Amino acid sequence: MLVALIIAAEIGFWILLALGLSLRYLARMPRAGLAVLLCEPLLELVLLVASALDLRDGGEPGWRHGLAAVYIGFTLTHGHYLVRWGDARFAHRFAGGPPPVKPPRYGRARALHEWKMSARAVGAAAIAAALLQGAIWFVGDGGDVDPLRMWQTRMAWVVVIALIIAASYTIWPKQPPRSARPDSGAAARERLRR
Repeated sequence: MLVALIIAAEIGFWILLALGLSLRYLARMPRAGLAVLLCEPLLELVLLVASALDLRDGGEPGWRHGLAAVYIGFTLTHGHYLVRWGDARFAHRFAGGPPPVKPPRYGRARALHEWKMSARAVGAAAIAAALLQGAIWFVGDGGDVDPLRMWQTRMAWVVVIALIIAASYTIWPKQPPRSARPDSGAAARERLRR
């Protein structure tokens, strides 16, 4: 049942996002759209309560509880980002708003963007690890909590990988192709003169 609830929460997130933005831009009801968008955190609350109730009722701690914690962590840290992403696209498509701003592709700006995304991933992993630790304490000594500890280890790996990715963009910043650099035409003409 918990896995079905996780899937339903994910589907519900996208349905609420589409409904909220449709109310805001298509139906011209911004307050109703905002009210629908503000209902999204309720999905995570329902999932958290269902997971706790499953453990309380004697459910064996397993991968589904870990997945629920990870889903909650990542939705809490990435949900607002996804709502802003969808809002910019709806505003552009249906309300004459400016084109959505794309993430920077090169240099220092790209490195900064990657650090921000890494911070979201680290925050999500920390929330998930904290929820998993709460579940471990909740279960206590009487249950097998190894699957929950395994998910905590996975969250540590998420942190390491996110930091490596961000650091790689800082140490080796991605450069625009030569043809896209502002001085590439002048430099090419200078080489031809020699």
